[in-house]
Amino acid sequence: MTSMRCVQVEGPGGPEVLRLAEMPLPEPGPGEVRLKVQAVGMNRADIAQRAGTYPPPPGANPLLGLEAAGTVDAVGEGVDTLHAGDAVCALTPGGAYAQYVCVPASHCLPFPPGFDLVQAAAFPEAAWTVWSNVYEQARLAPGERLLVHGGASGVGSFAIQLAVARGHEVLATVGSAQKAAIVEGWGARAIRYREERFEDRVTELTGGRGVNVILDMVGGDYTARNVRCLALDGRLVQIAFQQGATATLEWMEVLRRRAVITGTLLRPRSVEDKARIGTAVVRELWPLYASGRLAPPVVDRVFPMTEVQAAHAYMDSGRHVGKIVLAWNP
Repeated sequence: MTSMRCVQVEGPGGPEVLRLAEMPLPEPGPGEVRLKVQAVGMNRADIAQRAGTYPPPPGANPLLGLEAAGTVDAVGEGVDTLHAGDAVCALTPGGAYAQYVCVPASHCLPFPPGFDLVQAAAFPEAAWTVWSNVYEQARLAPGERLLVHGGASGVGSFAIQLAVARGHEVLATVGSAQKAAIVEGWGARAIRYREERFEDRVTELTGGRGVNVILDMVGGDYTARNVRCLALDGRLVQIAFQQGATATLEWMEVLRRRAVITGTLLRPRSVEDKARIGTAVVRELWPLYASGRLAPPVVDRVFPMTEVQAAHAYMDSGRHVGKIVLAWNP
């Protein structure tokens, strides 16, 4: 076998620019494994890359797809921790929208306790993102309160589930009554941002104390509004900016709260840094899954890879709750 099927982007645009194609089978380099992909978790980054607003970093695989689950097919030089046939989920440097993808062995994890293939595919990107941003970058501590924007999204749902499992009070913004009921079922207090100003509702729900950490992927005018939600010494961590990459701040509000505004991108981080985060994810999350305190990621729908255009259109619509997964043989 010298070739594989993959999804290519025929130029910036909507779901119609996605096409199934053939390309040569990749070979794993030193420290890498080749993963036979069975399922792929979709992310907003896939949508942005398809639209031409989020190009892959230099040297990264240009195909879409940042997480996958499957079996190890081949190992590169120096890899002795994984072997052909091992079932793993992986944080990929791009390229997961293909039947095979090469990935650093250190970015592969065994399936978390109790997970099936689809749940494992929906796990890596959200787990790495939430752990590194909420618990490492923003240092959410015991007894502190978290506000999650986009609470029904893949990352949002994961952040809610993990924070609730670790004993935090969680507030989450959502766009509908249906999604409000769902996130409240996960243990969060829902704020319907289309019907009420979220900063006013945060003040009401916290008795004026505010929240200690905010996880935001909206940006734009949310930034100044987020600052008004922060408690003293609160931290705002930005991971995306769906409403724009520029913002106007009221600096007196920042100073008065001793607020910290920070943010990260996961994809450009070094191989070593991603490996370190993966080690922390296993150490901190595996006991929660094994004990049943933390449920597997929420998966809305599974699409065959042959219906990748429909899957992207569904994500574009914003109707989904949790993750969307693509599968080669659903």
